[in-house]
Amino acid sequence: MFELDLSQLEGWIGQFLWPFARISGFMMAAPVIGANVVFFRVRLLLAVFTTLIVAPNLSGLPAFTGLSANTLLLIAQQILIGILLGFLFHVFFHIFIIAGQIIAMNMGLGFASMVDPINGISVAIVSQFYLIAVTLMFVMTNGHLVMIEVMVESFHTIPIGTTGLSSAHYWQLLNSGTWMFASALLMALPAVATLLTVNFSFGIMSRAAPQLNIFALGFPFSLLVGLTTIWLTSETILPQYNVLAEHVFSNMRQLIQP
Repeated sequence: MFELDLSQLEGWIGQFLWPFARISGFMMAAPVIGANVVFFRVRLLLAVFTTLIVAPNLSGLPAFTGLSANTLLLIAQQILIGILLGFLFHVFFHIFIIAGQIIAMNMGLGFASMVDPINGISVAIVSQFYLIAVTLMFVMTNGHLVMIEVMVESFHTIPIGTTGLSSAHYWQLLNSGTWMFASALLMALPAVATLLTVNFSFGIMSRAAPQLNIFALGFPFSLLVGLTTIWLTSETILPQYNVLAEHVFSNMRQLIQP
């Protein structure tokens, strides 16, 4: 007769529970996979299937000791690690959203917004254009697979049951915010410089000929110049994406280093 004692049952539960906590936290916070348009059941099934593949290859996992305080703290720690790994990729996607917001505000399209189905918030129409473009490039270049691969590597570099992320890791995550705003500004700089020149020219015209209605003339012209600049710089989106994606994958690998 098949007999199963409590120690074996706790070992099996711990073998799959700890990886599932980190993977589910990552699936919840990662872009594309954790988007609002992806049903919760789909994300849950994806986390379960990934756990079934990853868990048998892990060793040295702590035993499951019931719903004790240490168990709850370890589950919360693994969920936090998964969320932070996914958050770093959200910073990457928000570079293009912020760049679109900056361009839209300068060209007079700041009022034109639409609901972002991925994040569930209203963003400028220019930001939505950049976000759709970067999402398509991310999926076409298998960025989501590399993202999951790096997350799986974290089980070997940050084993379950250790102290987790250190203070240096949290500082690196905070510094990613500086990188996000700086990269967004550099990406929007050509359009901002062009529109600044246009606004400066209209300022000179308003001083030279006060009888002209600069607002009626300047708004459509700024809008036209802004759209033309976006069209001319659209071919640079892919090179900028490659540089930024390489940087964020490098940062993520540095983050999971012990």
